Amino acid sequence: MSFSIGVVANPASGKDVRRLVARASVFGNREKAAIVARAITGAVNAGGRSFAYVDDSHNIAASAMQILPACCSVRKVEGVKTATSLDTVRGAEALSKLDCVATMILGGDGTNRAFVKGWRDAVLLPVSTGTNNVFPRFAEATVAGAALGVLASGGVYPEEVVEPVKIIDIEIEDEDPDIALIDAVVTSDGFIGSRALLDAGAIRKVLLTRAEPAAVGMTSVGGLLMPLTAEEDNGLMLETSETGTRINAPIAPGMFQTIRIAEVSKVPFDQQVAVEGPCVLAFDGERERVIKHGQKVFMSVSRRGPGVLNIEKTMRLAAQRQLFKVVE
Repeated sequence: MSFSIGVVANPASGKDVRRLVARASVFGNREKAAIVARAITGAVNAGGRSFAYVDDSHNIAASAMQILPACCSVRKVEGVKTATSLDTVRGAEALSKLDCVATMILGGDGTNRAFVKGWRDAVLLPVSTGTNNVFPRFAEATVAGAALGVLASGGVYPEEVVEPVKIIDIEIEDEDPDIALIDAVVTSDGFIGSRALLDAGAIRKVLLTRAEPAAVGMTSVGGLLMPLTAEEDNGLMLETSETGTRINAPIAPGMFQTIRIAEVSKVPFDQQVAVEGPCVLAFDGERERVIKHGQKVFMSVSRRGPGVLNIEKTMRLAAQRQLFKVVE
């Protein structure tokens, strides 16, 4: 039996304001379609026979699906096409109703966050095509697709190759809750504006699931002080002040800024971090929520988020089991 492989391609990823104010590269939709096509080729050659994709506004996934051989089936999930993150949220909700064993997502941290908002316990294979690419994996799409095909065809079991990841839950007084996959940042901003988090001087607190010194974004600030891996069962809290330790960190591609950190501390799972407005909250690199004066916010880290397919482990098991051996 072959389970379906989901595909989501975000046309807007890799194209925000950080191309103007920083030195982030542009990731074109033609290249995204080529990535999907390579992944599909890998999946089919590994035994994948069923696919489902969210119909995006630029027909990225749809154009790639045209290469599928006749032995494969494909289902289209109609997208709402608002040119906002809602497209990804609704697409995830629709895919959750199908038998997708895992979903490949083309985008950055924000795209993956939007998908998880729509389908929290999904199994993901996130491929980097965004600006902040801490959560997605840098992987050749052909091999990433092959790993998806091995999983979909039953060559490996989810419990062998799917790793649960950390997530930040954000409870907001009198409003809908929210989530973040890498960082939740409290800023002194009064409005959302262009969404991108580019002013280090406005940052008050940062809660991280990972602190990676070799990455870009808020995770690098924590990583250059106290590295925290994805495997460690806690989060990391940073608090700023005018007299804190000066850290020069890459907060966006091609952009370093100095931020003063007064305190760094590890936060156990499920321990609440309290915040009170007025402030603006940024999640995974983008300002999202305006918090009113006196409004309370509680944030906590856990491992009750989605799972991510481990490509390397999947392909090692496939080799050990000789799943790609051609029988004469």
